Amino acid sequence: MDYVQITSKQREQMLKAVGAETIDDLLKQVPDEFRLDTPLKVAPALDELSLRQHLSEVAAENRSTDQKICFLGAGAYDHFIPTVVDHLAMKGEFLTAYTPYQAEASQGSLQAFFEFQTMICQLTGMEVANASLYEGATALAEAALMALNITGKREIIVSEGVHPHYRQVLKTYLADLPARYTEIPLKNGVVDTQSLERELEADTAAIICQSPNFLGHIERVETITKFAHANESLMIQTFNPLSLGLLKHPGEMRVDIAVGEGQPLGIPLQFGGPYLGLFATRMQHVRKMPGRLVGQTVDADGKRAFCLTLQTREQHIRREKATSNVCTNQGLLALRASVYLAAMGPTGLRQAAQLCFNKAHYLCDRLEAVGIRRRYPQHPFFNEVLVQLNRPVEEALDDASRAGFLAGYPIGRDYPELSDCLLIAVTEKRTRAEIDRLVELLAAAPADARREQIPVAAR
Repeated sequence: MDYVQITSKQREQMLKAVGAETIDDLLKQVPDEFRLDTPLKVAPALDELSLRQHLSEVAAENRSTDQKICFLGAGAYDHFIPTVVDHLAMKGEFLTAYTPYQAEASQGSLQAFFEFQTMICQLTGMEVANASLYEGATALAEAALMALNITGKREIIVSEGVHPHYRQVLKTYLADLPARYTEIPLKNGVVDTQSLERELEADTAAIICQSPNFLGHIERVETITKFAHANESLMIQTFNPLSLGLLKHPGEMRVDIAVGEGQPLGIPLQFGGPYLGLFATRMQHVRKMPGRLVGQTVDADGKRAFCLTLQTREQHIRREKATSNVCTNQGLLALRASVYLAAMGPTGLRQAAQLCFNKAHYLCDRLEAVGIRRRYPQHPFFNEVLVQLNRPVEEALDDASRAGFLAGYPIGRDYPELSDCLLIAVTEKRTRAEIDRLVELLAAAPADARREQIPVAAR
């Protein structure tokens, strides 16, 4: 079955229109060394019924959080999502075009984005937020570009406690720019302020810190901010939005730009995306902010109305005046976050955060009781705990997986010096029984060792 819905005649017409006789003529500017000269190694085409059956079989091989109990975190979390989020966000009115190019015809979408911005400002304690970015990594990279534009300086200092994927995206953003990327190491699981002080220089545009950091520890953001401001640099914090139900918000700690991943706010794990970038800053920097800003006004009849107040992007402004090449927003996911925040309210958000905190600390206590201890016990944590196992991490993960548990993230993949450690995330969804069972699985001897302990005659 041919799924490319063009005929041979249509193909000939298109080639004629561009002045080529064959597909090879069309592609002749591509050097031979980069062209495939053998058929693709794909199976023959299937009829629709067979294809549906095949795709169903492939999909059935996935194991999601519906089949396994999830203690994975590292930037994406298995949180409870109230039913109202799906019911409202999936209304047909919101499933049309997500980018309001014609503001007068998009009042509903604009109001949703305005409410989203308002709640992000309330959550972060910042003065202005945009109508969302693609995801947390992009938000962080855009914050770094914004800091370069504001200060005119060329160096970005980044803590190794920032999510490794975010750091990689930032390096890519800066690769072809006249800017320097400098990483500062962690000391006992948090920012090494002595290294930070040594790296700071007159040309430092911003310091970037994540709190809670990738190891789960709460950083001394206020202290780091003082270093930044004393050096006339900006402070950028990446945060977990749910943690702000308990922890000090960025505005309270005098952070200049706050960015984060909005996935914990009513967005399913959905195999890694799409997600939602959060971005908030101080009003004095609003004209350097990427993306778009929805504002409130009144129409000709004096009624409440909404408009695109600021959209310094390439479609609407001279290229040299654009703040970034970000040209859209995650409208549907921003809507989900808005519905989630409105449904939870300040009290519900705090309760969810408190449950995550309490359950993570219960897990920590239970693990310590069986001889599995935190790698850096001197630092406070929110809902992710870094523990040092008494056996190979991958072996423990395999045993847990066979028992139906996603036990955590093997952090040695990103920090080789922590190859014997496991990062475990606990959300409000996890029960006492599930936590107790995870402790049993992590504390148990490996399956192979248990078999070796059984006398041969008894096997």
